[in-house]
Amino acid sequence: MPELVVIAEQLLAPVPGGTGRYTAELLRALAATAPAGWEVSSVVARRADVSGARIEGVAGPRVLPLPPRALVGAWQLGVPYWPGGDAVHAPTPLAPPRGRVSVTVHDTVPWTHPETLTPRGVTWHRSMIGRAARRAAGLLVPTQAVADDLARHVRTEVPVRVAGHGVTAALGSGKTDLDLPERYVLAVGTIEPRKGIDTLIEAMAELDVPLVVAGQPGWGGLDPVALAGGRVDVRVLGRLPDEDLGAVLRRAAVLATPSLAEGFGLPVLEAMAAGVPVVHSDAPALVEVAGGAGLCVPRREVKALVRALREVLGSPERAAALAGAGRARAAEFSWRNAAEAVWGIHMQAEL
Repeated sequence: MPELVVIAEQLLAPVPGGTGRYTAELLRALAATAPAGWEVSSVVARRADVSGARIEGVAGPRVLPLPPRALVGAWQLGVPYWPGGDAVHAPTPLAPPRGRVSVTVHDTVPWTHPETLTPRGVTWHRSMIGRAARRAAGLLVPTQAVADDLARHVRTEVPVRVAGHGVTAALGSGKTDLDLPERYVLAVGTIEPRKGIDTLIEAMAELDVPLVVAGQPGWGGLDPVALAGGRVDVRVLGRLPDEDLGAVLRRAAVLATPSLAEGFGLPVLEAMAAGVPVVHSDAPALVEVAGGAGLCVPRREVKALVRALREVLGSPERAAALAGAGRARAAEFSWRNAAEAVWGIHMQAEL
C-alpha cells in the first residue's frame, strides 16, 4: 500500500505557532481524504519524548535516527536522506532535498520583511524554499497573495496550488476557567515583531478597554506588558489549549490583527467563524482571507487602528453586521480543501 509520510517536526517545536496548528489539522485532513489504497503516516526527528506529535487517526509518529539539529542540517546541505514512504509532504520548508515531495510555503516574509526574522532564519528559509521551488513535486500556498509574491521573488519551476486553511473543530463551545475581563480586545498569535503588537498597544492606549493576548513569545523579545508601560491593561495568556482558545475567542469584543505580514492569518478566520468582529491590517493575505468581512486599516497607522476599534466597540449594530459577514466568509474555508490540494500534487506526479 503506498504511503504519504508527513514531516511532523513543527508539532514538537518550542513555539509551534500557526504552522504547528496547520500541521496537526492537515495531518487529520490528509488521513480523512486519502485516495483508495493510500495511507498516511508521520515522522519526527529523534527525541526522548515524541508523544506531542501523535495525531488520532494517523499512523506514527515514526522516529528518525537523526536528532532535530542533525536532520535540519542534513537536509539544508542537500543530503538525500529519505524519511520513508512513497511520497512526502512537508508542512514547513523542512523537507528532504530530493524525491517525490510536496512542500507548504506559508509566506514570503524572508524576502518581503526580512527584518522581522533572525538573519539565520532568513538565510535558511530562502535556501529551503528556493530549492523546493526548483525540485519538489509541487508547492502548496495558503493564499493567492503568497503565490504572487513567490513568483516575484523566487524562480519557481514546479506547480503551485493555492488552498486556504480551515477552522479547528476543537474550537467548539467549551468553557474556560481563565480570569478574563468582562469586555476586551483580543490578539492571537506568536508574539514577535511582524505581528504589529507595538502598533496595537499604541492604539489601545487611546481606548478604555483591556487587551488580552493569546500566544507564546517568539523571536524578538517583545513583552506586551512592558511595551504598555502601565498605559494599557494587558493580560498575556500564553499558549492555550484549543478549548480555552475557543472560549477566549467567543468572549472577545473584537479581534485585532495589525500584522505587518502574514501568509494567511488563521486567527482572523477562526474569529470570524466564532462570530467575533475582526479588525485587520492591509497585509495582502489578510485582505484576501477576510474578503471584506472585517475592517481593514493601513499597517502601522495607529490612528486608523484606533478609529476602527472604536467603530466596532461603540456600535453593537456594526459589530453584529461584521460578525454575520465573518461567519459567512469563514464557511468558505475547510481543511479538506487543503488536504485535497496536497493529494492533487501527488496524484498529478503519478501521471
